Amino acid sequence: MPRAKRGTKRRQRHNKLRNKAEGFVLGLGSQIRRTSEAIDRAGVYAFRDRRVKKRDFRGLWIARLSAAASGNNISYSRFINALTKAKIALNRKMLSEIAIHDPKAFEEIVNKVRSLAPAN
Repeated sequence: MPRAKRGTKRRQRHNKLRNKAEGFVLGLGSQIRRTSEAIDRAGVYAFRDRRVKKRDFRGLWIARLSAAASGNNISYSRFINALTKAKIALNRKMLSEIAIHDPKAFEEIVNKVRSLAPAN
């Protein structure tokens, strides 16, 4: 039985790792063991951050809405409460887009729900 040194298979496996590590610096892209560890770690971060991204964007939309609502003399919490009471089903993403791109329409929404907002 001939001796197998895994020349082709090993190179194929290493090339696959190097392709995944494109752009990694120093030994993280060239030394196979460190490359493999870096790819594993990158996958963990990618998995986690796909969920964190959703949280981050919701925080951004809330900050935008808070600024836009306070510009119309109503607090964010009162504005959201009034929207719920008025049964206006716009999510925070769409409301923040309206507040940025069409301030007049956002002001109309605020004026429409202002009577339903708590007095104090």
